[in-house]
Amino acid sequence: MAVERHSESLVAQYPSNVSQIKSDLSQIKADFSQIKSDLGQLKDSDLEDRLHRQLRLLVSNTLDLRPSRIVRSWLQHEPDADFARCVEDAVARGRITFDQEASIDFADFIMRARRSDKTMVWVAVEASNRVRACDIERARVTADALQAVFNVDAVAAVAGYSIYAQDAERAKSTQVHYLKAPPPVYWT
Repeated sequence: MAVERHSESLVAQYPSNVSQIKSDLSQIKADFSQIKSDLGQLKDSDLEDRLHRQLRLLVSNTLDLRPSRIVRSWLQHEPDADFARCVEDAVARGRITFDQEASIDFADFIMRARRSDKTMVWVAVEASNRVRACDIERARVTADALQAVFNVDAVAAVAGYSIYAQDAERAKSTQVHYLKAPPPVYWT
């Protein structure tokens, strides 16, 4: 009789246990999703940090532009004062929109370089662990805005470790250059 009561007690608890397990599993899934997101952001941040040191060489070798100088990046707290003034002036004169100004402000890297014929060119670079369509679009919009601000050619580029074939084709069709980032080196 005691065994039957114990069994009945376990069976009575079963629905609440299943409900608790489902709730716990749902929370684990949400936590794992957040961890994946955080890890992706950390990888992108690491890539941007390493690219800040390597981007000049990568742009020079891949796009044949020299000498290049990073004018704006997330690692610089304040952009070059002359650069910022030109962008603000372009907004005030209606040459670019507030959205275009924002694309310049939030670009991962903006560089100034020269072509082999000594003409100046701006380079807008968006960096991502795996380059996606949104990175390509942001680079193109930023390059177009830079061209409107300074009235000189601007090159759009994306940098990352990998890119899907369909996104590589999208980049090519919109004249956005893909810069393959060197793989990370971890010492063990």
